[in-house]
Amino acid sequence: MDKQTTEYLTNYPLLRTSDLDEARHCVTEKFCDHKLNKSSRFDDLAVCHNHVACGHVSINYLHYGADVQIDPGMLEDFYLLQIPLSGAALIRHRGREILASTQTATLLNPDRETKMHWRSDCRKLMLQIDKIYLHEVAQDMLGGPAPGTIRFDPLVDLTATPGQHLRRILERAAILAEGRALFSGPSRNQDMWIASELTSTLLTHQSSNISHMLHRADHHALPSNLRSARAFIYANLSEPIRLADIAASAGMNVRTLQKGFQRAFAKSPMQILHEARLDAAHYDLTVARDSPSVTDAAYQNGFSHLGRFSRDYKRRFGLLPSQTH
Repeated sequence: MDKQTTEYLTNYPLLRTSDLDEARHCVTEKFCDHKLNKSSRFDDLAVCHNHVACGHVSINYLHYGADVQIDPGMLEDFYLLQIPLSGAALIRHRGREILASTQTATLLNPDRETKMHWRSDCRKLMLQIDKIYLHEVAQDMLGGPAPGTIRFDPLVDLTATPGQHLRRILERAAILAEGRALFSGPSRNQDMWIASELTSTLLTHQSSNISHMLHRADHHALPSNLRSARAFIYANLSEPIRLADIAASAGMNVRTLQKGFQRAFAKSPMQILHEARLDAAHYDLTVARDSPSVTDAAYQNGFSHLGRFSRDYKRRFGLLPSQTH
């Protein structure tokens, strides 16, 4: 390995193999079904895949060790930021052909066909974000729903300031995960914050079909008291907090708080609290390591009535808590 190339997430090894079918199967499980072929049958694979996940996002380090052709078609359920750490790859996406390198990353959209040719020296650090979650974060940033499917420019210029920022924050998250400061179980609130931060950074720093809307929304940023109220909600998901408690935390009266949340989020403070609790429970139940029981996940996130919890959980995520894994 090039001395300049860092292998990220060594504490989270997922796959080490020279077998093509095993590599295809394992990568399919974490991403999507795809075709994987060596460019030459005489090349030897040396696949290294490290992977860590936190509910709605995952960070991956991937190297095939041989020239490979990858055809995933449409990703469908997620966006994928691919930052080459060494080598190069030819990416065809949204009618464009991009030579990815240490100066040029790519961002794949879920509803467009993709074909890739990774060269044998290509090593990538990748951020995978659930499509529904990215749209939810965008909605929060816009203060209302996006007009339709969000599509990014697939070319990410790593020599420009926005691309450099994207690379730095992803590398920082990978380093924190490597040191067990993230995605290791006990720091749930920090994990959720990092997932949101990675997603909002992508939306803010990479050109998309809603960039103009996000720019307008930036000129109407949340007042500090509403930011304080929302921060109080996320910091106290397991506590029996009342509307008056949220208002007091922000130094506001209840009526002003309600009006502020309706203007900013088109939701009441208690709706935001309820959805945040459901998201936290969903996160707890999808953590790969030491996931709690459904009952524990409900109680730990402020739910006292299991029947209503299951009903609302299914309404938000499309499946029962017991079906989550």
